[in-house]
Amino acid sequence: MAEGGPQKIPLNFNRRTNAEMNEGSERMLARYQSRRTVRHFSSDPLPLEVVERCILAAGTAPSGAHKQPWHFCLITDPAIKKKIREAAEKEEYFNYHGRMSGRWLKDLEPFDTNHIKPHLEEAPALIAVFRQAWQPDELDGRKQNYYVQESVGIACGMLLAALHESGIAALTHTPSPMAFLCDILDRPSHEKAFLLIPIGFPTDDCEVPDIARKSLDEIRSNMGAGKK
Repeated sequence: MAEGGPQKIPLNFNRRTNAEMNEGSERMLARYQSRRTVRHFSSDPLPLEVVERCILAAGTAPSGAHKQPWHFCLITDPAIKKKIREAAEKEEYFNYHGRMSGRWLKDLEPFDTNHIKPHLEEAPALIAVFRQAWQPDELDGRKQNYYVQESVGIACGMLLAALHESGIAALTHTPSPMAFLCDILDRPSHEKAFLLIPIGFPTDDCEVPDIARKSLDEIRSNMGAGKK
C-alpha cells in the first residue's frame, strides 16, 4: 500500500452467468431506450430522498486520482428557481439572437426551442452541477484536480441514469455562459457551473419529438481478431 493511501479491501463483485447478463442487458437497454428529454413538468412534488440517492449514485462515478471534483446543488425554492430562469433566459436570448450560428439554429428547429424556459420554474426541482478545477487546502492553498471535465461528465451521465431508473424525468440545460449560477447559488471561486438539470414528473399531456437514435453499426467499430 502506498504511503498515506487507502486501505485495500476485497472486491465485492457478483459475476453473473451469460444468461443472466443477457437478460439484464436486454432489460437495461429497453429501459434506457425509453428515456427522453422532458420540457413539460408537472408541479407534483418529488420524493427528495429519492433524488438524494440519485445524487449519491452520481457520486460513485470514477474520477481522476479519485478527487471527486463535483458538487450538486438541489434547488426547490421557488424564488431561487425564478432568479435562475430570469438569468438563463437573458443569456439564451443572446444565444438565439446572435451567438448561435445559422446552422445551429436550423438544427434546433425540429425541437421547437427558443430562449423562453418556463420549465426552470415549473419543474419541482433543479440540480445545478458544478465542476471543481481545484480544491482549497490549508497548507498549499489549493490542490489540483485531474481530468475534471471527463470526471464530472461521467458523474452527470450516472445521475441521469439514476434519475431515469428511479422514475424521474430530466432535461439537460446548458445556458452559456453559466456564471450566473455561481452568483445566485453563492458557490465558491474554485467551482464553475457545468450543467443545469430540471427534474420532475412529466405532465399528463407531455409530448416529445419522435426521434431515432443511431444504430449499433453507426456508433460501434468492431476491432476484434480478423476484423478490419
